[in-house]
Amino acid sequence: MDTNATDLLLTTTRAVRRRLDLERPVPRELIEECLRIAIQAPTGGNSQGWRWVVVTDADVRLKLAELYRSQAGILEQMRKRAKDNGDQATERVYQSAIDFAEVLHKVPVLLIPCIQGRVNNASNPEVAGLYGSIIPAAWSFMLAARSRGLGTVWTSIHLAKEKEAAELLGIPDDFIQVALIPVAYTKGIDFKPAKRTPVEEVTYWDHWGDN
Repeated sequence: MDTNATDLLLTTTRAVRRRLDLERPVPRELIEECLRIAIQAPTGGNSQGWRWVVVTDADVRLKLAELYRSQAGILEQMRKRAKDNGDQATERVYQSAIDFAEVLHKVPVLLIPCIQGRVNNASNPEVAGLYGSIIPAAWSFMLAARSRGLGTVWTSIHLAKEKEAAELLGIPDDFIQVALIPVAYTKGIDFKPAKRTPVEEVTYWDHWGDN
């Protein structure tokens, strides 16, 4: 296994908003290829309760984007909070998300990962097990997409309107949506690792606080 290639993929799969090509169609076969990789991810008890709703219809994308935009005020509150705290990097992220909301309907593919089950009144292990059975697969999809020249971004703000989205898409009541992942070709592939807090500062050995 080429660890250099693997490390490059893992460290440069970014949340892409501004560099998505909104004009170039994404072939259905390419999405299916990425999903075949995604479903190789581990899942709790080998339940494989995942389902994937791939939205390409322009009218449906528009309606999903409208649900998303109806919650954009939350993004503005977060942007303002970051600005008031002098956190310019975080402010830029939220501003990017706000701007992205206005063009979301133009993204050629919107992917909604779903998992069978509900977390109402569930214990922490149950919640962890449920989300742990879909998030690894969704991340595998995003990595596979990146390796094929596609950009993605994990969004969740539409989940405040999950019921409306479920009605729009015909998602059964016993399945929950965990994200909305826009997918498009990227303008260029020269993404770089992000600035992060050094691992030595966020890792403890044997006991909390011990480096």
